[in-house]
Amino acid sequence: MKCFVTGASGFIGANLVHELNARGHQVRALLRPGADIRGLEEADYENVPGDVSDVQTLAKGMHGCDWCFHVAASYSLWLKDYAPMYAANVDGTRNVIQAATQANCARIVYTSTVGCIGLPRRKNGQITPTDEEAPVSEAQMSNHYKRSKWQAEQVALKLASEGAPVVIVNPSAPVGPRDVKPTPTGKVIVDFLNRQMPAFLDTGLNWVHVRDVAAGHILAAEKGRLGQRYILGNAQGNWTMQTALQKLEQISGLPAPKFQVPFWVALTAAHVNEWMAAITGKPPKAPLAGVRMARYMMYFNPAKAIRELGLPQTPPEQALSDAVAWFRTQGYAKP
Repeated sequence: MKCFVTGASGFIGANLVHELNARGHQVRALLRPGADIRGLEEADYENVPGDVSDVQTLAKGMHGCDWCFHVAASYSLWLKDYAPMYAANVDGTRNVIQAATQANCARIVYTSTVGCIGLPRRKNGQITPTDEEAPVSEAQMSNHYKRSKWQAEQVALKLASEGAPVVIVNPSAPVGPRDVKPTPTGKVIVDFLNRQMPAFLDTGLNWVHVRDVAAGHILAAEKGRLGQRYILGNAQGNWTMQTALQKLEQISGLPAPKFQVPFWVALTAAHVNEWMAAITGKPPKAPLAGVRMARYMMYFNPAKAIRELGLPQTPPEQALSDAVAWFRTQGYAKP
């Protein structure tokens, strides 16, 4: 298949390009001028310079393509001005899906986030991971990133209802190689390896190998039902942060932090950080949005993607091990 990929220089996007190569597909990658393309080293792709606001470039780049993967997104938990984020995430999604529909792409896979899935709740001390059917509304989108992605997902669903061949995927917390930036989850690992994590919050994530997420995108194009959402996660990957750090201790040979920070302390520190950021214009080290999200156990159930798509289930321990190895060989971790 000929595939058009937006966000190809990002963590998921770069791994998706490599996975498409491995499966014999041709790739056209939408890349902004000056994009950091280290994650695309040794990948085979045609560079299409531009971004998701450039409708003419999108139309030209998608001509003759069979599949479109819209992975690009503006992701930040703190910005001085959030208007560009909404423009990229919401308007950009509309531009990409409309261009792909007009180009007669047979499948358009839109990359959303589990942040748009209803959060799990505690009952009698137990947490039941939620799935795609969990009730959720825009009112529950607690920060601008989640709200912009929620609005973008609504755009995708609306266009799907109007006939666009859209399938939506909602990755959880991917880790693994080629996390160039790194992402927030990747930074947890880098900070751990560099002994810059003296304590942790009582939170939890669904950890999944980025290679499985990349494969999930391709499987969604092959098998996904139009207009449906699929959580790309790991059924065994619902871990507390403490558990993840203990796994990292076993993998890396470095001691895990033992001190758990009370939520109110982290929240107070985040308020101070945001106040300083408003004065200096520099991003806060602990964004308020991130601390507020950490209050919840982000546990999810990927059974639908496993059942309908055949989503791979690489052990999350392997995902962490591959991430540690990549960060160390790439010089992110101090000797």
